[in-house]
Amino acid sequence: MSRREVWLSALGVFAVALIVRAWAASLVSFPIPEDATYYWGVARNLVEGRGLVSDALWSYGTPARDPVTGAFGLFFPRPAFEIWLPLATFLGAVPMVIAGSTGPQVTAPLTAVLGALVPVLAWRIAADVAEERALPVGRARTAAVGTGLVAAVWLPLVLPSALIDSTVVFGLPALAACLLMVRLVRAPRGARVRDARLWALGVLVGVAFLSRNEAAWVGLAWAIVAWRTPGLTRANRARWIVVAGVIALAVASPWLLRNWLVFGSPLPGQAAVNALSLSGFDIFAWNVPPTLARYLAAGPSVWVGTRVDGLAHNLLNVLLVPGFPVGLIGIVALPWFGRDRALRPLLLVATLTFLVSSLVFPVATTWGTFLHASVPAQLLLLVVAVVALDAGIARVGVIRGWHRPVAWLGPLFLGLGAALFTAYALPGYGAQATAVEARYAELRSRLAAAGESLEPGVPVITDFPIWLAETARVPTLGLPDESPADVLDLAKTFGARLLVVERQDHGRWPAVLDGDDRSAGCFREIQLPPTTLDDVGARTLRAFRIGCP
Repeated sequence: MSRREVWLSALGVFAVALIVRAWAASLVSFPIPEDATYYWGVARNLVEGRGLVSDALWSYGTPARDPVTGAFGLFFPRPAFEIWLPLATFLGAVPMVIAGSTGPQVTAPLTAVLGALVPVLAWRIAADVAEERALPVGRARTAAVGTGLVAAVWLPLVLPSALIDSTVVFGLPALAACLLMVRLVRAPRGARVRDARLWALGVLVGVAFLSRNEAAWVGLAWAIVAWRTPGLTRANRARWIVVAGVIALAVASPWLLRNWLVFGSPLPGQAAVNALSLSGFDIFAWNVPPTLARYLAAGPSVWVGTRVDGLAHNLLNVLLVPGFPVGLIGIVALPWFGRDRALRPLLLVATLTFLVSSLVFPVATTWGTFLHASVPAQLLLLVVAVVALDAGIARVGVIRGWHRPVAWLGPLFLGLGAALFTAYALPGYGAQATAVEARYAELRSRLAAAGESLEPGVPVITDFPIWLAETARVPTLGLPDESPADVLDLAKTFGARLLVVERQDHGRWPAVLDGDDRSAGCFREIQLPPTTLDDVGARTLRAFRIGCP
């Protein structure tokens, strides 16, 4: 491929991807799910001069240092990112400053551009695979550009680009790191310490860490790849690993220092506790937090069951269903077409992320742990699907004696399937985002009509604390799946006097209030006026006054 053709191919893929992502962003007026709302809300607070804080307190396991007294505790505003990481927020704050506005869609141009870079990296990875397989020029070009164009319209890569979120922000440096690993192994150049590619790899791993903890698996993948590189001494291999690790640590160290000062530890201890979760609602635990003793008492049947659920969720709900038909073809063909050296780093990152999230954090992963770190796995399946179809079509062509090249059939089939699925799913997702924003914006007037109000500085307990905090601009507390007495204790601790529940299956809530628990009488339902919205969530929204007779 000539330099001119390389640039034209990359720019063409980028242009198509950018158009699709701009359309997607125009449909999503409010960032959902709640983690995306969190990144946007903290960015807004940062631009407004409030600092890296959130008005939503939903994880009670990590006390923070009070900037006034220096004592550790739980308070408002809550220092942000005791579990998640800040890069998406820092990036989201940039367009807010430039535009002089903090609305959700101000970040759309940035997220569209970042998201459009992922298909470009997909094109480059597919080109590396085609080169390694020594495909004829026409087939190689079609496979590479076809992979990029399918990625441009494929739902698992389009949807995260419509809002400010960690998915793309992690995926970009992780994919770029995999590309650099391949180039370092192909041309070690004596494993020199001053090799710019090695330094760039360390920077990329550090940047990936600032977006998600799964960057650890990118670093581990490099350690495995480097140690298995032929033609190098052990000292050279160790030097490769150490230099990249030190640079990554240098990039991440300012954030680690911040967390040490704010939360008393540079590491996300609460994230580690998630490994002991027996229910997704354990993230909101107040008086009954996950413990090793409780986990061991659950027994082998629960341990095995949660892991089966985690594996099934990540395989079906993350890789297969949203990515159909690409994901299905990629998974089926992976044992035969996923072993190329050009895919080895990507395969390692994807496998480590999938297995650790499924087996070590099997409950948390059903709430999005693997989903938001799945770009490497998605891209691996896409490249494998394109290459497998190319090989299959070529074989059929030989058997049937075709004389004209038809390598474009594979990308065309995948692209049409992906585009149709995206065109069908995205408008519905956009409508859901609009409904969430309207639902919580209307809540204030519905409460006022019932004689209640959302007061600044007075926390509200709710099952969607981030959505309510960022739409109503009031402090909120995550509703723990615990007894009414425990929730009453939470309310007394923070001075909350309202409970707002949208879901009718938030663990035992709100059905527990209809039982014979003595503390249930301290939650008196407010008769909200009917909603004016054609929205199921608004119709199921219930509010309760908290106060014992």
